[in-house]
Amino acid sequence: MAERVFDILVGPEGDGTRIDAFLSAQDNLPSRSACAKLVEEGKVFINGTPVSSKSEKVVLGDRLMVVLPKGEPETGLLVPNPDIPLDIRFEDQYLIVLSKQAGLVCHPSPGHTDDTLANALVAHCGYGHLGLLQGEDRPGIVHRLDMDTSGLMVAAKSDEVQKVLQDLIRLRVLDRRYVVLVQGYVAPDEGTIETGIARSTRDRLKMTVTDAPGAREAITTFRTLERFEAGRRGEGYSLLECHLYTGRTHQIRIHMRHVGHPVVGDQLYGRKDGRFNLGLKRQFLHSWHIQFEHPVTGEMIERRDSLPPDLLAVLESQEELSMGRTKTGADICPQLAG
Repeated sequence: MAERVFDILVGPEGDGTRIDAFLSAQDNLPSRSACAKLVEEGKVFINGTPVSSKSEKVVLGDRLMVVLPKGEPETGLLVPNPDIPLDIRFEDQYLIVLSKQAGLVCHPSPGHTDDTLANALVAHCGYGHLGLLQGEDRPGIVHRLDMDTSGLMVAAKSDEVQKVLQDLIRLRVLDRRYVVLVQGYVAPDEGTIETGIARSTRDRLKMTVTDAPGAREAITTFRTLERFEAGRRGEGYSLLECHLYTGRTHQIRIHMRHVGHPVVGDQLYGRKDGRFNLGLKRQFLHSWHIQFEHPVTGEMIERRDSLPPDLLAVLESQEELSMGRTKTGADICPQLAG
């Protein structure tokens, strides 16, 4: 059996965590008990030194190496799909910044085998020219957007670039900002939501806010852009810009629901009464701004992405109910209209 090596940099959320718990919380690594066994087998290293105990704690800045057994890699594991359009906003020999359309899954999953962003990236770059650190079925993927979330994301063309980009996310210096329309009147002009997030024990399709063991730290800051007064339906709406400091599954959607302002159109976490969704069948959530230092050239990469037509139409439908834009909204909202 060949082996697969994972290189992980410990970010602020992992500081002081037991190594078996920290590893089991990472994407593409096995359960906590399996991670403990890897420690016992000498397959886990901290800063080049084998870990002697599963209870050893990691600290901010530690570099972990985990060695996993695997079968021989297949060449071209994914079927290339050239029929999926890629809206590329920046590309060089190292990475791609693109705008993902709503309805597109990032990588293969049950029911989606050859119609994903990963299949499109294979068609565009070739399987052998994409980073594989997230797994052989996730070529190029650095971070994900939910299927029905649109907007900017980054793909990597090598393991080395993929690793650096993932480190930038863990160290919270890859700036990702989202625009979201939520139900209700959000009074503060800005705020921070900080909770633990874990998979729901009642519904495995959902995540939930919890302080239970195994929950991962999730931090979202927001700035209010514009408020809309209540009309014949609903309690009004608020347009926000959210800044992710962590990248948990469904993080913004979970946090908005947690504070009593579910995302408009959210079919999983939103209100069941569709009258509040302004005709949307998907969540009003768009990755509109991304900024980071290029891992190789050092160039500052910054891209903005205006709202797609379905989300822009919803905003335009509420224009007469606008209560005015905040100072931040006066700057950002014109950029969202394209």
